[in-house]
Amino acid sequence: MAGDSKKVQPIIIKRIKKGGHAAHGGAWKIAYADFVTAMMAFFLLMWLLGSTTEGDRKGIADYFNSPLKVAMFGGSGAGDATSLIKGGGNNLSESAGQVKKGASEQAEVKARRKAIQAAQAAAEAARLKVVKEKVEEVIANDSRLAQYKTQIHLDLTAEGLRIQIVDDQNRPMFASGDAEVQGYMRDLLRAIGAVLEVVPNRLTIEGHTDAKPFSAGERGYSNWELSADRANASRRELIAGGLSGEKVLRVQGLAASMLYEKDDPMSPLNRRISIIVMNRAAEDRVFEAAQLEGESPPPTEDESPTTKGSSPPAVGR
Repeated sequence: MAGDSKKVQPIIIKRIKKGGHAAHGGAWKIAYADFVTAMMAFFLLMWLLGSTTEGDRKGIADYFNSPLKVAMFGGSGAGDATSLIKGGGNNLSESAGQVKKGASEQAEVKARRKAIQAAQAAAEAARLKVVKEKVEEVIANDSRLAQYKTQIHLDLTAEGLRIQIVDDQNRPMFASGDAEVQGYMRDLLRAIGAVLEVVPNRLTIEGHTDAKPFSAGERGYSNWELSADRANASRRELIAGGLSGEKVLRVQGLAASMLYEKDDPMSPLNRRISIIVMNRAAEDRVFEAAQLEGESPPPTEDESPTTKGSSPPAVGR
């Protein structure tokens, strides 16, 4: 029987252990910052409701139960004692006489308002700090972009997160006197556009030049038109990278009016593109200025703010 038996081949089972999923980048940080903001707003709402008087709560509840009746009859009925309209003032349950707020209560209302504004500003600053770190991470992890990190300056200002891409004598962002984006600059802008797409804030894009004038002077095509054209060209590259065009609130050219190197107006650092991720206060100021002027916020159409036409030979940068 030993001769008749066949050799039994061993069965080998290979078990392949799959590694964990790769990191998903830093998008979760922005989502987490938004979650923290929402939680902070929720607890502020709970605090405000807890400090509201019983009359205020009853008046608010009556309004939402029957808003049309309240608007027409001043309460749940024409002669109801819980009228919102007749009494007015601080206590919404008063049906006669205007109740004036005392100085201490007015101070408390102002304190609450300031506390809410401070909390919102702190939450927004934290979110912009996360965006700043994400931009730095994207640039550091991309071998093509890492070599240009010395030309990218990020800082938090009163308007929000400012991303400045400055010129370099050996690596100009644009050809002299022209608004055509160079290859490496295009890669930078598109990478930044992909990061800023996940941020709900609106943007301002500014173009800056040095103080070197064009040969025709200020009457012809000048640094004002050039800086505006460069800012708009940068906007198009951000959108090509994934940024929604609706997030761009303002595109403007500032020529040499805001120098980066004030002691050296001809420095290449003055030739730059500034992308400002605006905070809520900065956005409100833009809309308020537009309303005072009787205009809508600046358009973001895919066209330059100025028309070149036949421009003279360029000398400025």
